[in-house]
Amino acid sequence: MKKLILSAMVALILASCSPSTSIVKSWSEPNTTVSNDSSHKTLVVAMVKDEAARRVIEDNLVKRLKGHGVASYTIIAPEVLGKASEEYLTQKLKEGNYTNVLMMRLADIEKETSYVQGSTTAYYGGYGRYYGYGAGMYSSPGYYTTDKNYFIETTLYSVNPDKLLWTGTTKTVNPSNVDKTVNDIAAVVADKMMKDGFLK
Repeated sequence: MKKLILSAMVALILASCSPSTSIVKSWSEPNTTVSNDSSHKTLVVAMVKDEAARRVIEDNLVKRLKGHGVASYTIIAPEVLGKASEEYLTQKLKEGNYTNVLMMRLADIEKETSYVQGSTTAYYGGYGRYYGYGAGMYSSPGYYTTDKNYFIETTLYSVNPDKLLWTGTTKTVNPSNVDKTVNDIAAVVADKMMKDGFLK
């Protein structure tokens, strides 16, 4: 069985996570496993337009790499990120002697509307109880709620050869904090990798 020694996925250590985040699909290179090795170096790239969010995401993941990761914002300027070509990224990876690249991007935002059923309680047993409650029944009306589902795609590539090793898409319902959301995504991705036997 082929074994690739990588450090990137140390970033995705298993931790408790919010039930609002779940993994919806994943794929891994067959006969490949991941473990930590100090000789490996990972570039972390958050492909988002908001520079503040980019820095939060990349810093959050890099700090879990235990010294084996580098945030892309330290070597790729904001004005370059959205226009950078494949050749540009390849050059940066070679210059920094990176062995892996971990990328995260927002794949989709989906609104989901659902109806919450109301409740009705009726009182029987005579006019006394009816009079005491002031009505024969009372009810709580139903209502509609709208959730925002954020689908985040996380991918891990080896640099040499340039090859996709793992990809997964997570769904987060109504995220309220970038830092917490990244932690939750890292947790569910790591859990899935461990269940699949990919993360050792």
